[in-house]
Amino acid sequence: MVEALLFVVVGLVALVGAITVVVSRNPVHAALGLLATLLAMAVLYVVQLAHLVAAVQIIVYAGAVLTLFLFVIMMIGVDRDEKTDETIPYQRWIVGGVSVVIILFAAGLTVFGDFVWVPTATSTLPEATNGTVEAVARPLFTDWVLAFEATALLLTIAAAGAIALAHYRRRES
Repeated sequence: MVEALLFVVVGLVALVGAITVVVSRNPVHAALGLLATLLAMAVLYVVQLAHLVAAVQIIVYAGAVLTLFLFVIMMIGVDRDEKTDETIPYQRWIVGGVSVVIILFAAGLTVFGDFVWVPTATSTLPEATNGTVEAVARPLFTDWVLAFEATALLLTIAAAGAIALAHYRRRES
């Protein structure tokens, strides 16, 4: 029951973030919507006991890639003035009320929830085998090592090609 409710709430957060990415006219707001989507996906990975994938999702995508996006947005420049007047009546009270409901829900879930947050070696839950480092690394470096190395080679060639094209076009103009 709790997992289903968590799935619905986090799924809605992911959908709202994805819609924000597509609909937003401000690139910074679109990047924040992307951050919400990436973090929601990481929570869904944790629910599925894929802790390594969730950590990679946060470190690589929500951390490095999104930081790169924000640096590019700031370098391009978002120099237009923002409207700071509140157009939605009572929006501060609405946000405060929603925040209180979320905090009370999280507190109630923590106090009254009858489940194990993180499976441990002594718990009765089945062992998490789908998202551990060993479960990901063993097939990657045994069965799929050729594809892994080919992908690394292709990405290196693509990066070198992009640098060469950028340098060639800059010298031409």
